[in-house]
Amino acid sequence: MPARRVVTGRSQQPRKRFAEELRLLRNGRGESLRELSERLGWDSSTLGKMESGTNLGSPEVVEALDTHYGTPGLLLALWEVAMGDNSQFKEQYRRYMDLEAEALSLWHYGVSAPPGLLQTPAYAREALTAGGLLGDELDQQVEARMGRRKLLEEKGAPKFRAIFSEAVLRTRLRDAQAWRDQLEHLVAVSERPGITLHVLPFSAGPHPLMNTSMMFLRLPDARTVAYTENDVRGELIEEIGSVEELQHAYDSVRDLALSPAESQKFITRMLEEVPCEPST
Repeated sequence: MPARRVVTGRSQQPRKRFAEELRLLRNGRGESLRELSERLGWDSSTLGKMESGTNLGSPEVVEALDTHYGTPGLLLALWEVAMGDNSQFKEQYRRYMDLEAEALSLWHYGVSAPPGLLQTPAYAREALTAGGLLGDELDQQVEARMGRRKLLEEKGAPKFRAIFSEAVLRTRLRDAQAWRDQLEHLVAVSERPGITLHVLPFSAGPHPLMNTSMMFLRLPDARTVAYTENDVRGELIEEIGSVEELQHAYDSVRDLALSPAESQKFITRMLEEVPCEPST
């Protein structure tokens, strides 16, 4: 069988293809980034990062570009595919992301941070900065993490249960307003159908997951896999016996946690303790 002919020779990777199309369209118009910025009213650095592939931008700017270039819906469609492209994540997380995208339900336990699916942009940025990311790589990973949140917002979203240690609510961001925003986001998502949050108070004492953040994913083929993570690495666990052992540990932690209603009240109390920014 003859090799498949590549018609355009352009990248087959969604993120790179989106950036490439943006460059081709602008160059076809003979416009500079500065001229494009002036015509659209969007910052030239944002447009430049989109064309380099380090930032995908927002749907609003993509729609403006579609209108400008006379490509109604084309760039937005490419943007949506690029947003779902797991190549934007570090390689060791990509298989997990593939499974997460098809999971029917997700169960999380967090030791010291809210799950990425529930983080605000400011929280993700400060957490990733603390992990050593800077510049364009930081921007790309924040954007990738925010893109994952769509998983819980779309029609047919998986059921999601999160238990997190009280330490999650005691480890504040340096920016008080950003921390308020994160706590307010947790309260808001706890009211969504299909999302259940539990707080495990310090008073619960020692438990089997004291040093392990983890996620269980129930898949369409009736399998459940587990993913454990620390600051250095993550591990996908698929062996049935090991997964069952971790599930027993999770169940015991769930028994110690506050109810969803009590947990929401607990988070609200934490929110009330955050100092408000002085009014101007």
